[in-house]
Amino acid sequence: MRSGSVIAVTTVRIAVLAVVAALGLALTAAPAAAHGQLAMSDPVQDSTVDQARADVALYFTEQPASFAWFTVTAPSGQRVDGGWRGGEPKRLDKPVQEYFLVDGKFEPKVYNTGFPALVAVSHWPEQGQYVVAYQSVASDGEAVKGQLRFTYSGPVTPAPAGWTAPTAGPSEALTRALNKESAPAAAAPTAGPTQQPQQAAPPPAPATPFVLTDWLIPALLIVGVGAMVWLAARREPVQPEKKRRKAALR
Repeated sequence: MRSGSVIAVTTVRIAVLAVVAALGLALTAAPAAAHGQLAMSDPVQDSTVDQARADVALYFTEQPASFAWFTVTAPSGQRVDGGWRGGEPKRLDKPVQEYFLVDGKFEPKVYNTGFPALVAVSHWPEQGQYVVAYQSVASDGEAVKGQLRFTYSGPVTPAPAGWTAPTAGPSEALTRALNKESAPAAAAPTAGPTQQPQQAAPPPAPATPFVLTDWLIPALLIVGVGAMVWLAARREPVQPEKKRRKAALR
C-alpha cells in the first residue's frame, strides 16, 4: 500500500515539474506584445517642475490615435488640461523594443523615435503633485493606458479669462476601440492646432496578436496538475493480500 502511495506521489511531482517547465518555455517563447507604449516624457516621471509651462509632452513608439484622450489633474483634483496636439517626432533617450507576431514567431522591433502628444496646461493653480493620464489604442488594437506623475514647485498662475475646468470623458470612438469593436478608419494626428479628441473619428481595429494572458497561465497550470493527479489516483495500488496470493500460486 505504501509502495503504491509513493509511486502516486512521485508521479504527481513529476507531472507538476513537467507542467511548470512547459509553462516556463511558453513564457520565454511568447514575450509581451504591448505596442504604442509611452517611451519618454517631458517632464519625466516623478520629477519636479519649478517653472510654469504651456504643455507637457508624452512620446510614444507610435503616433497616438486621433481620438486619444489626455487629462492633466492638479493636486486638488481639478483638471487643467486644454486639449492636445501632435508635434515633431523626437529621438528617444533610450531605444524601446516591442514584439510582433510574424509567421507564428515573435519578432523584436527596436524604436529609436518617439511620436509626441503635446497636452496643453491652461494654468498652474497650486503647487504639489500633478497627474497626466492618457488613453489611446495602438495599431494592433491593444489599449495604451497609463499615468505620468510629477511635482510642481513653481509659481501659481491664474486661470485664463472665461476658463472653465474640462469635464468631458473619453469619446465614444475611443470607448468602442478599447472594447475592440469595429470602427471606421481615421488618420493619425500631425503637428497643428490643438485637437479635441471627442470630435475625432476612430482608426481601424486590426486583429490582436496572440499573447499568453495573465489568466491563461495559471489556468493551464491548474488543468495540467489536476489531470496528472486524476491519472495517478486511478492507478490502484497492489494490495498485500493480492501479493500473498500471487506468491502462493508461484
